[in-house]
Amino acid sequence: MKISAFILLFVFLACSFLSAQVTPASITAPSVIADVDGHRLTESDLDRKMSGSLLQARYQYYLTERKALDKLVDDELIALAAEHQHMTTDQFLEKEVYKDIKDPTEDQLQVYYEGMESNESYESLHDRLIEHIRDLRRAKARAAYVKTLRTQANLQILLAPPVADVNVEGAELHGAKDAPVVLLEFADYECPYCQKVNPLLVKLREEFGDKVTIAYKDFPLPMHRNAQKASEAARCAGEQGKFWEYHDLLYSTKALEVNDLKKHAQTLKLDEAQFNKCLDSGAEAEIVKKNLEEGKTLGLSGTPSFFANNHFFSGGVDYNTLREMVEQQIRARTTPQSLTQTASTK
Repeated sequence: MKISAFILLFVFLACSFLSAQVTPASITAPSVIADVDGHRLTESDLDRKMSGSLLQARYQYYLTERKALDKLVDDELIALAAEHQHMTTDQFLEKEVYKDIKDPTEDQLQVYYEGMESNESYESLHDRLIEHIRDLRRAKARAAYVKTLRTQANLQILLAPPVADVNVEGAELHGAKDAPVVLLEFADYECPYCQKVNPLLVKLREEFGDKVTIAYKDFPLPMHRNAQKASEAARCAGEQGKFWEYHDLLYSTKALEVNDLKKHAQTLKLDEAQFNKCLDSGAEAEIVKKNLEEGKTLGLSGTPSFFANNHFFSGGVDYNTLREMVEQQIRARTTPQSLTQTASTK
């Protein structure tokens, strides 16, 4: 009994000592990563002052991590399906996934060989070719089966893209500024990927309603000679309350010459004299330039580039990606912080 009391006292004193050493300040103090003549630079300094240089690298890391996560999810779905059938994963794959796979015929194998560039004879490669084609067909069958499992599973991807310090000041908004999700797009009217993604954004607004606000900032790329004036024209239309109508018209028609820009104003029944004066004088050029400079500061190099509640992703994304990013941010509003720790904190 005395020994037990002594042990309890020792543990209590040890814990008290450790808690005294690990103070809140020591836990939350930013890590020092450089010392310049006695002036310490921290991780916070790096994130605040060099975020533009780091964003693309962090996004590439996120894409690599996401690819690995997708494979991990696929493996888990197969393992769970196998467990449900009281089989090992290998047994399940052979019995359920690969059951209809057939080896290539000799004629098919000969045609495949003839399409190759090889100095080895058909006979010497024969068995390896069969195994190679068998592997290709198995991979295709597995991918198709996993796709079905994904549609049936209650699957939520919590890994989020990296975060950047960006705001919607100076952006055109389609929806409320305080919506649960603000999806900010930096785009170029002459960019083919932006043209393809715009109908998807319209669909997104229709599906999520007031849960998502689309925000738009101009990022006219230097190789697109009509992009700058098109951005100015949309903002000139915005002065008359028709930014989004004009914006969608630019993307749907792809007609961006100055004469076309003025015809679009006629189509939307704008005050032509006011619109033409705005466009010809370059009245909106400064705000377009400001958006462009902001994008450069963030490290953007192409369009479209998106920030879903400040979470960055980019490129010619499909609708599933857009939808996932919006749903992820909606869930983040109701999910404990411990479940939403992501690559953005790395």
